[in-house]
Amino acid sequence: MASLNRIVMQKTSRDWLRDLRPKTLDAAEISGAWGKGIGFKSYQSFTYPDHDPCTGPFADAQGKALKFDIILANQVWEHIDRPYAATRNVLKMLRRGGWFWVAVPFFLPYHAAPNDCSRWSARGLTNLLIETGFDAASIRAAQWGNRAAALRNLETPWPPEATTADDLTNDPDFPVVAWAIGQKPA
Repeated sequence: MASLNRIVMQKTSRDWLRDLRPKTLDAAEISGAWGKGIGFKSYQSFTYPDHDPCTGPFADAQGKALKFDIILANQVWEHIDRPYAATRNVLKMLRRGGWFWVAVPFFLPYHAAPNDCSRWSARGLTNLLIETGFDAASIRAAQWGNRAAALRNLETPWPPEATTADDLTNDPDFPVVAWAIGQKPA
């Protein structure tokens, strides 16, 4: 069963990604394998902090900068020490017209793995993408949560697994998770 905090985010995000025709895209994911099953033309995963987007664009063994059509970052940007620098470096790793999808917690317990630095709402992610050079008109952002889900986040062990009794109704004033996608200008 999936984590309660990710059910709505994952469904909505898969819909957004399907609209981009994933079979035509070379994808990279920073810390995770969530995007592995989406059906991209090619897919690479880079583990954070071994591959830290704060330090610059990723390169191959010969030092040549890697380029992608889409980069995914699922529940990792809250751990990044300098998220604005990291997001500017993601922009450099994208081909013209490429996409960056990012999902982050908003109301979740502190979880230092290795650090826990930031929280964003959908509006905050929109601002992050605009301020780092993504096309403002291309950005889509959403958030989901409710008081019951937030309360479940206080349970141990964490994160809570979803059950059929969980309320997935969205309360816009009580976000638990936020996500956004933006496009590099062509």
